Amino acid sequence: MAEKTAKKTIKVLEPKETKTPVKQTKTAEPKLAVKRKILFVASEARPFIATGGLADVIGSLPQALAKDAKYDIRVVLPLYSDIKPEQRRKLSYMGNLYVPLGWRNQYCGVFTCEENGVTYYFIDNEYYFKRPGCYGYYDDGERFAFFSRSVLEIMPFINFYPDVMHCHDWQAALAAIYLKTIYCKRFEYQFIRSLFTIHNIEYQGKYSLDILGDLFGIDESYRYLLEYEGCINLMKGAIECSERFSTVSPTYANEIKTAQYAHGLQDIICKNAFKLTGILNGIDVNSYNPENDAALFANFSADDLDNKKICKTELQKMLGLPVKDVPIIAMISRLVSHKGLDLVRTAIEDILHEEIQFVLLGTGDFAYEEFFKDIGHRYEGKVSANIAFNNDLSRKIYSGADIFLMPSISEPCGLSQMIASRYATIPVVRETGGLYDSIKPYGAGGNGFTFASCNAYDMLYVVHEAIETYKNTEAWKALMKKAATTDFSWQRSAEEYKQLYQSTYDTLK
Repeated sequence: MAEKTAKKTIKVLEPKETKTPVKQTKTAEPKLAVKRKILFVASEARPFIATGGLADVIGSLPQALAKDAKYDIRVVLPLYSDIKPEQRRKLSYMGNLYVPLGWRNQYCGVFTCEENGVTYYFIDNEYYFKRPGCYGYYDDGERFAFFSRSVLEIMPFINFYPDVMHCHDWQAALAAIYLKTIYCKRFEYQFIRSLFTIHNIEYQGKYSLDILGDLFGIDESYRYLLEYEGCINLMKGAIECSERFSTVSPTYANEIKTAQYAHGLQDIICKNAFKLTGILNGIDVNSYNPENDAALFANFSADDLDNKKICKTELQKMLGLPVKDVPIIAMISRLVSHKGLDLVRTAIEDILHEEIQFVLLGTGDFAYEEFFKDIGHRYEGKVSANIAFNNDLSRKIYSGADIFLMPSISEPCGLSQMIASRYATIPVVRETGGLYDSIKPYGAGGNGFTFASCNAYDMLYVVHEAIETYKNTEAWKALMKKAATTDFSWQRSAEEYKQLYQSTYDTLK
């Protein structure tokens, strides 16, 4: 039998694309960095309301910080009746609540707006804030106690608990004190740290001890925090209660450790010196910009100073001074003693023997006002004494003058010397506080002229030095450019504040 063999045919298959199963994994969405939350507590801020340098700081520093996407910057202010209508129209009403203050329970309206990346909140209470001006009332202690207590009370209402609450001067001191007394046991507030900044240590918020509970609503067990030299001292309390405190220049931070500058608080400052930092203020270089300042008779820049001559000529015409090429020495100041006006009174007639013109703008103590009016009458055609507060004229003087005299006895920071520099007007300053930190002597390659002692004839010597340097056209032009290009922007200071906020927050660790 024939053997049957089975034929096996092998079918050749075309290779198929094989798919290896891929394990599906969920890609985590990138985590957003947590923003550092900073809440400024202050009694004034440009462009809303301003009486002095504090408003410039609160108007500029938050906006400089807000440029960094890592920061959520917010500001709380009182809603004064003097806030101009064009600013009020920006505000929107959020709602209201009631704020306890001693035995009282007060209405608190909350308004808000956003500007240049900063969120602003306004505390409304017509009984406290519907008045002309910001300060100088018999019940200022109660007014700003209500404001400070409101800051803590609105946090759940606006759903914002800051990492650092940055309080400024005595009007906001109670916010730092309340945080560590009345609110210290509330869970949401336990991780808030406070930084207190002294802009002027002369004004400390002193009140009778009798009103600690009745007016401020603070228990007697916390009396030791606020009591100093037989009275309540709100600035002392804020220094004790805050994790960090600061001043507006490094030199002033050292000066207030001494009796000469501390107005009685030197022992508290020295006790808490480990918490103290000094950071020099800046100025708003966009607002104070000679290239586009609409108040100027002509615009100019550090690279092309020719139009500054037009500013000078038109200023002379406006103030009734002869139009001629002599140095204009200017002062723009509050007319009070710590601005060094007694030095000026002693030396002014010696200065006026020189071929110069002198321009003053300011208001203040009656005796100084009358003195400068008299000098203006006696030296008519050489002196223009303008007893007024006039922002438009101040910018015309900054841009049209040649020398800016600022002989302060004490000056926590000072902005006028920076503004003058920005407009290529050369500062002559006493070496104190922020003046020392911002202006360095011409003889050492600096951007102005300085003297150290509180002596009228030392001041007179450097004024003469400035006048003689003015006569050297090339040297003066180089000095003007150096002054105008000095960096006084807030960006530099903002970086230092970021480090200070981090240091303040790190006290949690």
